[in-house]
Amino acid sequence: MTTLSSGFARARRWLRNHPLAFDATLAFCTLIAMICSSFTDPGDGHGPPAFGARTPELFSVLLMTLTAAALVLRRRRPMQVLAVTAALAAVEYVLMDPPAPVVMSTVIALYTVASRTDRPTTWRVGLLTMGGLTAAAMVFGSTPWYSQENFGVFAWTGLASAAGDAVRSRRAFVDAIRERAERAERTREEEARRRVAEERLRIARDLHDVVAHHIALVNVQAGVAAHVMDKRPDQAKEALAHVRDASRSALNELRVTVGLLRQQGDPEAPTEPAPGLAVLGELVTTFRNAGLPVEVACADRDRLPAAVDLAAYRVIQEALTNVRKHAGAGARAEVSVVRVGATAEVTVLDNGRGSAGRSPGTGPAGGTGPDGGGPGDGDGQAGGGHGLVGMRERVTALGGALTAGPRYGGGFRVHAILPVEARTGEPDRPGTAGGTGLRR
Repeated sequence: MTTLSSGFARARRWLRNHPLAFDATLAFCTLIAMICSSFTDPGDGHGPPAFGARTPELFSVLLMTLTAAALVLRRRRPMQVLAVTAALAAVEYVLMDPPAPVVMSTVIALYTVASRTDRPTTWRVGLLTMGGLTAAAMVFGSTPWYSQENFGVFAWTGLASAAGDAVRSRRAFVDAIRERAERAERTREEEARRRVAEERLRIARDLHDVVAHHIALVNVQAGVAAHVMDKRPDQAKEALAHVRDASRSALNELRVTVGLLRQQGDPEAPTEPAPGLAVLGELVTTFRNAGLPVEVACADRDRLPAAVDLAAYRVIQEALTNVRKHAGAGARAEVSVVRVGATAEVTVLDNGRGSAGRSPGTGPAGGTGPDGGGPGDGDGQAGGGHGLVGMRERVTALGGALTAGPRYGGGFRVHAILPVEARTGEPDRPGTAGGTGLRR
């Protein structure tokens, strides 16, 4: 049984791959069926049909051969084949009595048309074929108009139309399901690629925020230690202690970040490794230890949503890092976080004069400009850094706005407006971040 079914499956695949051969086989089988039926006399309806009771005329055999041959082209020219077979079947009904079953070819041709066209066309063509052949059989036949042979013509042509329309509907339904599945698969792949890109961007932004701040402080304190090592060893030891603390904090945050990346299947795991405004005091202390006086005015720091809390913390961290790096000696900074209606406003001001080697792409020389590195520090916008981009993306991803520019009378100002009801469920799209931009 298995061998037989596999043989049928192979034959079916071969015929599907060779439609012309299938149609030729179908035409030959139809011709054999028509010739065999033409030898059968249906009788008067009170007994079984008698085979061999009659012999088809040569003209009928010719018509049956022509209609069967036309079926070979039924896929390529369905309408033309239907017209030819229907016309020859009508000729058979008009000229021959009793007629041979030439209408068999018309039934197959009508099925083909119905399965390959739309429903309105099937209705029009089907009714025309059914009515025309049935009328020819009733009018020109020797049997009464109400005989079963005449109604059989109507029934078989109608059945062919209905079967072809059903096959066409099922084929369209299957194609629609297949197309929907392929489209869903493409959508899943695109969504997966988009999520991977967004996750890479988020990881890069977090790593930059973690590393840039602490490495900047380590660089400053190491420079202080090297400068006073010989003359003021106590101050050098204090600077080295700050270096140790900053490096330990950087390692701890990197460990947390890497640990989150290695976690799998933990729904309770946090999605962001960074702290918030609750530890703003510790952040400010590190800058004060590095020699940057910072004044803080922060209200409602514990009432902000987690995403807004994180974004505010990162904006302050990045802005203060740039103040320390580029504002110059004697600079002071002011940080404020206030709640204004449905938004939280974060402001970082400084009175610095800026370093002489600052990149012109990072803002005016008199300010701190977000991530405004000089040509040699590698962290400015023009120098290839990503702090400015990351700060901008964090704010705009939550539906907020970020502006940065020089202050009147000197210094620089970074101002972020964050909605308290942040759109945390919306992905951080890089294209969205570029919409707000930084106005200088």
